[in-house]
Amino acid sequence: MNFVKRAGMSLGARKSKTAALLAIFVVLCTLLLGGFLLQAAAARQEADAQRVIGVDVTVRQKGLTPALADELGASDVVNRYNPRLPVRAAARGLAPLTSDAPQPDGEAGEPDQAPLAVNGVRDAGLLLPFSYGSTKITAGRGIGPEDADRDIALIERRLADRNHLAVGDIVRVLSADGAHPMPLKVVGIFQDPTQDPSSWTPPHELPGNTLYVPMATAQQLGTGTGTGTVGEAVYRIGSPDRAERLHAEAERVLGESGFDFRVNDKAYQDQVRPIQRVGVFAGLIVQVIALAGALILGLIVTLQIRERRTELGVLLAMGERKWKLIGQHAVEVAAVALPAVAVAALAGQLAGQSAGDALLGPQDDTPSAQHGAPDPGAVAGPTVRVEPGTVGRVAGIGLGISLVSTVGPGIGILRLHPRSILTDSE
Repeated sequence: MNFVKRAGMSLGARKSKTAALLAIFVVLCTLLLGGFLLQAAAARQEADAQRVIGVDVTVRQKGLTPALADELGASDVVNRYNPRLPVRAAARGLAPLTSDAPQPDGEAGEPDQAPLAVNGVRDAGLLLPFSYGSTKITAGRGIGPEDADRDIALIERRLADRNHLAVGDIVRVLSADGAHPMPLKVVGIFQDPTQDPSSWTPPHELPGNTLYVPMATAQQLGTGTGTGTVGEAVYRIGSPDRAERLHAEAERVLGESGFDFRVNDKAYQDQVRPIQRVGVFAGLIVQVIALAGALILGLIVTLQIRERRTELGVLLAMGERKWKLIGQHAVEVAAVALPAVAVAALAGQLAGQSAGDALLGPQDDTPSAQHGAPDPGAVAGPTVRVEPGTVGRVAGIGLGISLVSTVGPGIGILRLHPRSILTDSE
């Protein structure tokens, strides 16, 4: 009789033991699948965290121009970047805020001809007050790379309230020398938590007189020639180990000395490292389960072989080859493993997401009020998906466990002799 057919008849004849073996395989395959799903979910969440949170590198240099900042931002290790170009501007038809405190005697009668502090930006979401949530946009939106050629402005709430401005209104400003008038459309209103100073302060230093505009607009307001000096530039990279590559690129672009290079990876460490630990833990789970499963099933098969010594002796006496007896046991175990994989896949589909949320934790995904960039804590919760490739890996490991668990005990079959077996059974 064909040993595959004999394996099927054997499984049917021992229904209770087959059911027990199936239950063991279901548990093993479910745990294996859970480990793989957790690994994949952790990897996806880590990639999202690297993209959303990343590591902020602040570069400062005397004489840093927008062109140099853009050249460094073109590096392949940079995900986003934002140079900040501070300039002063005068107001036309716009009443700037003034200090409530009395002006010192020595400065009396000296009007501020450029009361507005204008900052040219490329990506307002990377400004630290916006990025970390202390400053929030209360209406409209921020400024992004797509706004490079637009004459728009992001203004502070106190300035908007004093001039009764809303999103969509037009404000008119002048360059500090009064030579370049420029109408700006208000696209957003932000709230700076900084309180007005109690002592007299020049208008351009009051937090309410701060405006953010695209870089080209600030360049025109500053000098009218498209040049200017960047106060600082912030570059967001995926992980701390990329900082060395960016530093080397900065040395090439800016020179080997004379620039300040600061790495801020606290948000990354706080959120990404725990995710990485979960991924490593999931990998250990898979390894331990595979090893424990092979040992447990090997023990079960060994016990089954001892119980079926008489059957084996009869088959050997009838001329059955020993490798076919080993093959029969391997087929029996594999035939139980395959439906166990299907049950595990169904269990993973039903309970995988809740298990991933419990271990990885759904993160706060409320976006910050800045332009299109979530808050550093705004990493989306883990997405657990049972994919065919993952099920295939579980099936492969399950079949591997069945093979290992039968080959080891099967070595004992090679030492069997039908006469001794039948004599012992009498």
